[in-house]
Amino acid sequence: MKEKIDKSVFYHTTAHILAQAVKRLFPETKLAIGSAIENGFYYDFDCKIPLTGEDLDKIEKEMRNIAEEGYEIESLELSREEAISFMKEKEEPYKLELMNDMPAEEKFRFYRQGEFCDLCKGPHLKNTKCVGAVKLTALAGAYWRGCEKNKMLTRIYGISFEKPSQLKAYLLQMEEAKKRDHRKLGKELGLFTMMDEGPGFPFFLPKGMVLKNQLIEYWRRIHQREGYVEISTPVMLNRKLWETSGHWDHYKENMYTTSIDGEDFAIKPMNCPGGMLVYQSEPHSYRELPMRIGELGVVHRHEKSGSLHGLMRVRSFTQDDAHIFMTKEQITEEIKGVVRLIDEVYQKFGFTYHVELSTKPENSIGSDEDWNLATNGLKNALNELGMSYDVNEGDGAFYGPKIDFHLRDSIGRTWQCGTIQLDFQLPLRFGAEYIGADREKHRPIMIHRVVFGSIERFIGILIEHYAGKFPVWLAPVQVKILPVSEKSNAYAMKITEQLKIAGIRCEMDQRDEKVGYKIREAQLEKVPYMLILGRKEEEEGTISLRGRDSQSTGQMSLDAFIEFIQKEIAC
Repeated sequence: MKEKIDKSVFYHTTAHILAQAVKRLFPETKLAIGSAIENGFYYDFDCKIPLTGEDLDKIEKEMRNIAEEGYEIESLELSREEAISFMKEKEEPYKLELMNDMPAEEKFRFYRQGEFCDLCKGPHLKNTKCVGAVKLTALAGAYWRGCEKNKMLTRIYGISFEKPSQLKAYLLQMEEAKKRDHRKLGKELGLFTMMDEGPGFPFFLPKGMVLKNQLIEYWRRIHQREGYVEISTPVMLNRKLWETSGHWDHYKENMYTTSIDGEDFAIKPMNCPGGMLVYQSEPHSYRELPMRIGELGVVHRHEKSGSLHGLMRVRSFTQDDAHIFMTKEQITEEIKGVVRLIDEVYQKFGFTYHVELSTKPENSIGSDEDWNLATNGLKNALNELGMSYDVNEGDGAFYGPKIDFHLRDSIGRTWQCGTIQLDFQLPLRFGAEYIGADREKHRPIMIHRVVFGSIERFIGILIEHYAGKFPVWLAPVQVKILPVSEKSNAYAMKITEQLKIAGIRCEMDQRDEKVGYKIREAQLEKVPYMLILGRKEEEEGTISLRGRDSQSTGQMSLDAFIEFIQKEIAC
């Protein structure tokens, strides 16, 4: 059986091949730092002469040569004195600076491939020949060590694969992704916009609000069915609360803070502490548990400007939170219930997904006993549901382990959306209690969970998943009424009113344009159905139906169309 290659190791090795190629072609270039990223790799260089797009082609060709030459990749360890001497001989000032910032007693690891040797902790592939295809994707500027006071370096980004066929498939996917870019379609379809006055804070336009509200109404409907109650907590709470929750110590750099009446406050980056205050606002009995509390709360997190990306990475978003308070005996069944709910939602949108279980991180709080109990609770639920999952060691939240759901969209990309986090720590920190059957006080267990994650981000994903062609129930405009001429406007208006009475979202295009032009416009707007109305339809009391992706499907009565579309909306 062929050994599975770790993606980050593969990308990191390719970053070294990139550095080797640059040094071959431009020997006076100084090496800075290279790394694997989520989709590819990069390396930063101090170039004597600025690189161009033509240079990237040359570098890419040389990278392929290095891969084909099949160099064994070997690691070696040097003492501080040996390593510094080696880097001085190579005239690599950035590497020397990195070494000088490390502890005096530390030894340094290097990786060698052919004539190229670089300071690196590793690990790496065994041979450069493993990299079967590479594509350099971008040139950018990057300050040394991320500090704007330092020199601006040249950063080269790239992607690599084991086989050329994988690269070809990836490039086709990227072309399709450009067509589906939610920022482009969001503007064309009048869904949302971003303003210079609020970077990272999206503005939803009327049609975008229809889409957002449809998602929220669906969310409320299924949560009411599952026994959740809904609350709303303040957007700003005082420092004492965030110290109690642990966010002030563990998350403060991502929070917006202010002062009111001489007291520190923070705009909430999460809904959980407010949910805890609601739970504690009155005493509870074991008979009330499990208690399922949902909140569509607007949260704010400080994201660096360079990471902002349409609706996918914003500074303000609506999180579809829910917090479940329960006993230890209820853990497995409650987790199973949440997993089933998330599965139902993702199936409705046509997503497949895979699941990851993330365990205790280094900066965790709480005892090993609590962490083991929480982690086993999540594992047991997944195992009892017969659900396959990967274990992501050390990537849990600081207060508890979690289950993450990674969606796969219609062109094969994955997105992390839903999450389930089991938390023993927040109830402990807040002193939350319930009265048990033994009439003694007990500590509840808490589940944090989201289905959409961020509603804004989920909308961005849906735009790209459907390429703007939303299913009928979700489409901001479900039907476009197109009178053939002004003479048909009165009949078209009558049809429009009847559709609205039936609860169907529709618009009438009464511009003095040819009907072919109106059809093309409606298709560009991705409206699911068009009703073509002329003299013949008016005389016969019918409509001519056309779908956004098809030719005319003929005439039918309005009642028949309403019955047809209402069935589709209900699916």
